[in-house]
Amino acid sequence: QVELVESGGGSVETGGSLTLSCVASGDIGRTCMGWFRQAPGKEREGVACFWPGNGDKYYGDSVKGRFRISQDNAANTVYLQMNSLKPDDTAIYYCAAGPKSACNWLRPADFQTWGQGTQVTVSS
Repeated sequence: QVELVESGGGSVETGGSLTLSCVASGDIGRTCMGWFRQAPGKEREGVACFWPGNGDKYYGDSVKGRFRISQDNAANTVYLQMNSLKPDDTAIYYCAAGPKSACNWLRPADFQTWGQGTQVTVSS
């Protein structure tokens, strides 16, 4: 089971950009890698996921057109580029790993391995 470590969180103003990184301790070439976020008092929300088998990417409705997920298999790293950030994007962002089927629905319960999270704060 791989271990995941996120980095890249921070504080930005509305309209700014951040890029999160998630480094895995092992090979993720056949793993669905996802990004989730959780704001205080809210349920964990699926942001994006990536299946390296065919390069398919899936995005939550609230981030489509603004966020982009990518993966560097050689570096066992998955990225989340976040543009046009809004205060509603403020949350702890988590990286997660799961089987291929996890990329079908982007549901937290389908992912078995989680990172510790990184805080993203967007001020108005």
